[in-house]
Amino acid sequence: MSLSAPTVANPAPTRADLTPECIHCGLCLQACPTYIELGREADSPRGRIYLMRAQQHGVIPVSESFVQHISACLDCRGCESACPSGVPYGELVEKAREVIEHNVRRPFWVQWFRAFIFKTMFPSRRLLRLNFDLLRWYQRTGLQKLVRGMGILKLFPGHLAGLEQLLPDIRSRKHHVPLGSVFPAQGEKRFRVAVMTGCVMNEIFGDINQATIRVLQRNGCDVVVPGEQVCCAALHCHAGLMDTARELAKKNIAAFEQAEVDAIISNASGCGAKLKEYGLLLAADKEFAERATRFSQKVKDIASFLDELPSLAKPGALNLRVAYDDPCHLLHAMKVSRPPRNVLRSIPGLDLVELSTPEQCCGSAGIYNITHYELSMRILQRKIDDIRTAAAEVVVTGNPGCMLQIAHGLRQAGLNQMKVMHPVELLDHAYSQSPP
Repeated sequence: MSLSAPTVANPAPTRADLTPECIHCGLCLQACPTYIELGREADSPRGRIYLMRAQQHGVIPVSESFVQHISACLDCRGCESACPSGVPYGELVEKAREVIEHNVRRPFWVQWFRAFIFKTMFPSRRLLRLNFDLLRWYQRTGLQKLVRGMGILKLFPGHLAGLEQLLPDIRSRKHHVPLGSVFPAQGEKRFRVAVMTGCVMNEIFGDINQATIRVLQRNGCDVVVPGEQVCCAALHCHAGLMDTARELAKKNIAAFEQAEVDAIISNASGCGAKLKEYGLLLAADKEFAERATRFSQKVKDIASFLDELPSLAKPGALNLRVAYDDPCHLLHAMKVSRPPRNVLRSIPGLDLVELSTPEQCCGSAGIYNITHYELSMRILQRKIDDIRTAAAEVVVTGNPGCMLQIAHGLRQAGLNQMKVMHPVELLDHAYSQSPP
């Protein structure tokens, strides 16, 4: 990595520039997973804000140290919930990463790989499906078992062996929801809603998308799956690729506008949080600013939508002990805490137990467990220790990255008997009276 002549020294101002500055009280420190693990001021929200302000005012350059500390942030936004001044840290760190993107020259192969992943693969449904079909082939043919058994991955540099262990078993998972579909309500129609299927969600957890649609139908909703929807752009914003993120946001707004729905439903909190922020992302765009705000106002997490219904269709009983873990972006960005718990408590026979620190990040954070594998695993270990004490049969959380990360941690800890599920999956099982 080397510094280049800045293309954009400081991108356009955001809401973060108009709010009270951080007063450096330190209340965010124990809410920050990287500070808890590393104990360094520069790896705390307050320390990173010092660095951001210093760079913004020309006191320090976009140095390798600056890049290191900003990149090490999970962007879990736990600090926002702890902050008494209301500093929108998530916007600040994404803006800092945009500065890095415009000022740092990476090795050619890194630039090419980032461009392929973020600008070519994620915006393309066809390439995404091809990628996951290749992963299915890798698992179905027995090649994965051979590679693991021979320890081939250990011969490669870095943490490739550890990263490969994160792969879920997707040999039989081709349950993706077809885009452009419409699913009619069961019984009396009360609402017309659209579902954001997501990228990884529809390829790895298509069964959860299907469960989401069935639950919405059961509760009187016509369900539309817009055919022109694309990636939500959350990962692009986390990586500082804001121009690509804005283009994806515009495509989604146009796609969902055509559906003419009462609500836009997300069952992945990372996606939902970004969809809720399209109004901020496109605030400077004359054509899309108002349209983006209207779009964001319609976005609902599936649990919030169900919890706000005048009456929820009565589910059957599930005799399970369940621990709920708050996805960071659902809790800290979307400020949704009670609705998932209320939905779970609506299921007769279900015993909901609370973790001691459900608000702490699991270390997944988009692709953080790929870019910062060791630190991600240290943060995950705290989560697994917490889950172990709950002695639950099922761990429930509402984000695909969290589900993959926690499932990996449970396997590593030998807790294979414990399932990881989405809240809407349990409700769907309760409606069909089938055990999960």
